[in-house]
Amino acid sequence: MKNKEYLINWAKAASIRAIKTVAQTAVATIGTSALLTEVNWTMIVSASLLAGVVSLLTSVAGLPELKTEEDV
Repeated sequence: MKNKEYLINWAKAASIRAIKTVAQTAVATIGTSALLTEVNWTMIVSASLLAGVVSLLTSVAGLPELKTEEDV
């Protein structure tokens, strides 16, 4: 039961990190365009989603905001 609770907490924390990463990547990519009409929306969506996937994969290595019984 504790493993299930840890997995749920991990999924929440990893999802929050991934969403923040996607938003930050989108803002940074949009900011590189001189005019709003020059924004390549396909590239922005692609880069942002890739950043989100990388964030989730990085979270597999561990999330410092999650404490396990070994950490306590």
